[in-house]
Amino acid sequence: MPAAGIPPALPDVLVTSRPLDEYCALFGLTRARLAALPGPLLDCPGGAAGLAAEARELGCRVIAADPVYALPPPAVADRALEARAAMAAAMAARPQLYPSPRPYRPERYLRSWDRARRLYTADSAAHPQRYVAAALPRLPFADGAFALTLSGYLIFAYPELFGQELQLAALTELVRVTSPDGEVLVQPLNDGQGRRCGHLGPLRRALGERRIASEIRRCPGPVDGRTRRVLVLRSADRGRRAAR
Repeated sequence: MPAAGIPPALPDVLVTSRPLDEYCALFGLTRARLAALPGPLLDCPGGAAGLAAEARELGCRVIAADPVYALPPPAVADRALEARAAMAAAMAARPQLYPSPRPYRPERYLRSWDRARRLYTADSAAHPQRYVAAALPRLPFADGAFALTLSGYLIFAYPELFGQELQLAALTELVRVTSPDGEVLVQPLNDGQGRRCGHLGPLRRALGERRIASEIRRCPGPVDGRTRRVLVLRSADRGRRAAR
């Protein structure tokens, strides 16, 4: 059962609290790229991450969107604590899915989540306008509002919530709110059991029919060396404008 106040469309989704450095590793980003963005970044879902607070120190404005923001920040932090405990249990029970991060023991790795959660709690209380209660596949943002959009651990991670049609709608919506000159980065491309999406090819063809270009970008991890697959989306109109 979803917690009180959480829209029933997204039950049992972990509210994670990842720091900026983990975002960079997961999406193949650098602090320099974030600092050079010509516009704001969308983090969807944002969870209890420290990204908005940490990226601001680089001069990068971040807007986080998540249905959990319908709750007050302390309640979101409580859900993040639950997610931390669940992740610790999962890493102990299925170590094959979580190679030593990196190269730290799980408890040391999860301490970075504690710091990110504290940053989120302080930042969301001080700057609530940066945290928008919204759920895919409908976001309350204008077309092309963001220079870069990140979506982690949702669209493919929860196939029981996002079937193929809803995945298509969610990815299309993320592209809609992203500038034609920007990118949408989505990861992971597998579910919580490590099973890869079996219909990624047809899904990409359907995106192409909607004038959305896609590619799979392989990003080596800076610490553990594991290759991560990131789905990169952009408006096909980007190429048309460049050719004029």
